[in-house]
Amino acid sequence: MRTSPVSSASPASRSRARFTPRLRAASVAILVAAATGTTLAGSPASAAPSGDTTQFRGVNWADPRDNFADDPVVLSGLSTSDSYDQTYAKASRIISGFRANLGANTVRLPINPYTVNGAYWKSYRGVIDAASDKGFKIILSYWEGTGPRKDGFIDDPATFWPMWNTVVDAYKDDKRVYFEPMNEPHGYTDTEWADIAAKWLSTYPSVPRNRVFVSGAGYNDHVTSVCADPRLDGTYLSLHHYGFWKSYATYDEWVADLKVRIGDCANRTVADEFGAPMTTGLNYNKPAPSDNFINYVQAVTDTFRELKMGSVYWPGLRTDDTYTLQTLTGDPARPSLATTNQSGADRLAWGWGRGKPVRP
Repeated sequence: MRTSPVSSASPASRSRARFTPRLRAASVAILVAAATGTTLAGSPASAAPSGDTTQFRGVNWADPRDNFADDPVVLSGLSTSDSYDQTYAKASRIISGFRANLGANTVRLPINPYTVNGAYWKSYRGVIDAASDKGFKIILSYWEGTGPRKDGFIDDPATFWPMWNTVVDAYKDDKRVYFEPMNEPHGYTDTEWADIAAKWLSTYPSVPRNRVFVSGAGYNDHVTSVCADPRLDGTYLSLHHYGFWKSYATYDEWVADLKVRIGDCANRTVADEFGAPMTTGLNYNKPAPSDNFINYVQAVTDTFRELKMGSVYWPGLRTDDTYTLQTLTGDPARPSLATTNQSGADRLAWGWGRGKPVRP
């Protein structure tokens, strides 16, 4: 999701959370697992991610509210009144659209306790199951709530861990499903977030590490700190990167900005959020040095291709979002997708290792 611009200051100066009641409660999260009936044994040794992450070619499918919700997340085109079968049928068509229009093979989906711990979970599983049956990889990521809860902390450990218990139990045996413990944990310092990520791994030893995405610290805006933590070895790392973080930068400046956030960790890193305006008529296939977003999109997709990094565009589908790369068409009960900006789709494909270069 697109959040407040991230400063170019060092990670240490960006992230110093106060020890508030919320922080104390969130810190307790790393201990709550003992009360959930899950083991605290260390995660098993598993194969580290391969030398590149280009197998992840995807998009985010989002709730129109940006996935921050104090109730179930409802993806664009779906409804809480849909049964499992209705959800499965709609999702199958939308997932097929992502593949046909963009060549995607991965979808990132939000979860929260309201979705998983309540009645909607039975229907929401239709999205995950449809994507898996279509051969897609699925990244399930926890989103916090809205309003005062939108602070970069786990909202409530007493519902967070049961949520993950349910999700892991349902999908630990589906090799297409990947788990991202938290989206943009910016309330925590780098060390605090690494502690929580390590506790997630030890709480769910049945999940192979190469099916876990550990978010970069802050707004997922740098992976260097989690990459350096040996407790998180064997996991993928997720990075977020947006053009609106700067009012203007050149192509070369955007390349440098992205690479410093990755460090030497590209072989484990997937950019599972990046995006730019797609409904405003910009042509990303032609260099335009005076335009910040064109510089940004060309720079990051060139860099993903160079570093053999997977990427998951934000958003593939989100109603009324100028960044959306797909839009719903046709009968709402039988949705189809249309591409909002072919040049944006071309650049996405280029970053995935397909297509032809556009820069001179």
